[in-house]
Amino acid sequence: MAGKRDYYEVLGIQKNATEDEIKKAYRKLAVKYHPDRNPGNKEAEEKFKEATEAYEILSDDQKRPIYDQYGFAGLDGMGGMGGGGGAQYSRAFHDFSDLFGGMGGGGFSDIFENIFGGGGRSSRRRPDEPSQGQSLRYDLNISFKDAVYGTKAEITFQHNESCTECHGTGGAKGAKRKPCPTCGGAGQVRRQAGFFAVQQTCPACGGAGTKIDNPCKKCRGTGFETVTKKMSLTIPAGVDDGKRIAIPRMGDAGSNGGPAGDLIVVLHVEQHEYFERDGRDLYCAVPVTFAQAALGVSLDITSLDGKKIKFALPAGTTNGKLYKIKGEGVPYADSRKGDLYVKIIVQIPTRLTSEQKKLMEEFARIENATTSPSCVPLASLSR
Repeated sequence: MAGKRDYYEVLGIQKNATEDEIKKAYRKLAVKYHPDRNPGNKEAEEKFKEATEAYEILSDDQKRPIYDQYGFAGLDGMGGMGGGGGAQYSRAFHDFSDLFGGMGGGGFSDIFENIFGGGGRSSRRRPDEPSQGQSLRYDLNISFKDAVYGTKAEITFQHNESCTECHGTGGAKGAKRKPCPTCGGAGQVRRQAGFFAVQQTCPACGGAGTKIDNPCKKCRGTGFETVTKKMSLTIPAGVDDGKRIAIPRMGDAGSNGGPAGDLIVVLHVEQHEYFERDGRDLYCAVPVTFAQAALGVSLDITSLDGKKIKFALPAGTTNGKLYKIKGEGVPYADSRKGDLYVKIIVQIPTRLTSEQKKLMEEFARIENATTSPSCVPLASLSR
């Protein structure tokens, strides 16, 4: 046994370690060094097999006392892992990979919870136990304006209802439930490779443990039928993008008299060509000429709902200036409304007529604009 490390040292535990401590230590090492997580890493593979061998011995009520008293030599006579166990552990490793390699995205943590147990209760339920139906999602696109002021929308969706032929039992008249032949009525099937084992919900009966001997022809034994529904939905004013509206009991029907799930409507608000929104406030941009900004002007601003709003633009307005028009924003359930913010965009002409150019040159002469400007503090530009 030269070169082999003490099993307790391999797992990093004391000799008086409990069964739970042994399991916990091995689980940590197995997840860390499993070759599926370390492809091509021979050192990791060896550490995985070493930890597996240590766990197999220390978790065995017969082999552990022998190992504690006689060491590796005491295991030779038992045909255990103390000698010549490499081939057996090579098989165990490959069986482990075959057993869990195709389990999908559950991950190593879920695998080892199945192997060692997570302390939870079984998820199996009685065949006649009521259970709630699945909730459904419906994605609804609405316009920017409808999100602000509210609207009504007609939606069409499908959900499962109890079969009208068998009334949700899943069986034809006179049908009976019998133990599932796949799991023998246990509701779970057990797969084992070496000393690794995992229990899974029976795929044939879905964990119920029983199957109907004469399924209903209309629903094929499911107890449900798909129904198309239409309904009118009220969208309140002021909803945001991503808002969820729950319609109780309009999801899939429950089984064995259980309640139906909900229908969850998720709102997707389209962008507007001219308006943007920030909470209760609306924002828009209004272009004005250089002369209008300098002299002031009376503007007719069209609100989101099409109303004309008179606004007196003060003389000397600078580019990018924001003006607030109170109470013309987003309405809410408390009857208050946000504000409308108007951003002024001063448009500088890129082409001038000869008359415009002559007048601008005269204006420049009057304001002495031909001199080169000097730098000023940035703070003074915001005044």
